[in-house]
Amino acid sequence: MMQQERKPQPLIQMQGINKYFPVGKEKLHVLKSLDLTINEGEFIMIMGKSGSGKTTLMNIIGFLDRVSDGNYMFKGEDVSKLSENKKSEFRNEYLGFIFQQFFLINSLNVSQNVQLPCVYEGKKSNEEKRKVAEKYLELVGLGEKTKAKVNELSGGQQQRVAIARSLVNDPLLIMADEPTGALDSETGTEIMELLTKLNRQGKTIVMVTHDSDMKKYATRVIHMKDGRFLEEEVIQ
Repeated sequence: MMQQERKPQPLIQMQGINKYFPVGKEKLHVLKSLDLTINEGEFIMIMGKSGSGKTTLMNIIGFLDRVSDGNYMFKGEDVSKLSENKKSEFRNEYLGFIFQQFFLINSLNVSQNVQLPCVYEGKKSNEEKRKVAEKYLELVGLGEKTKAKVNELSGGQQQRVAIARSLVNDPLLIMADEPTGALDSETGTEIMELLTKLNRQGKTIVMVTHDSDMKKYATRVIHMKDGRFLEEEVIQ
């Protein structure tokens, strides 16, 4: 008998998500009644101009901020109203972050930068941390740079270090905020190909960008304007 293919499971289910920010005595309505489901293994791109709400949505998905109202389910668990401590636990256990600025620490070498999430997690021995850092530096093509100082690397190499760092706790979800924004187009292409490879290996990726050239790497593109979803494109 042929084995049935496992249906993709929803990793994220959001319903009626609103986000308000206080401005003086008023409230700024930044996200407006959003519904979003993201399945395991998708490569989602959220696109929109500055002020469209895409970064706010990214921060909510990534447990850096919380919803004002609405429901957010992550792996079937209601995470709409997590405490700061719980949000931090979820980030450490399930998420890897890649930003436009690489946020590497110059006083640490490459391997030590990659090990940082393991330090916060506090579960691995020094030897395990070193080995896992080497494994992911190898994966991103920087196996020979473990002892290098961060400021000896090119921008593209620094972003690869940031990607390795995002992977060390084996996250379910990688959040990428304009990951090619600070790179030239050739290096940007290399970084996107690396992210595509990780997606094919089963990582779910949510990426924010305003660069429409990036759309071809996604499985689904969501366009935002003024805190609402305009349209979705499914990329074959």
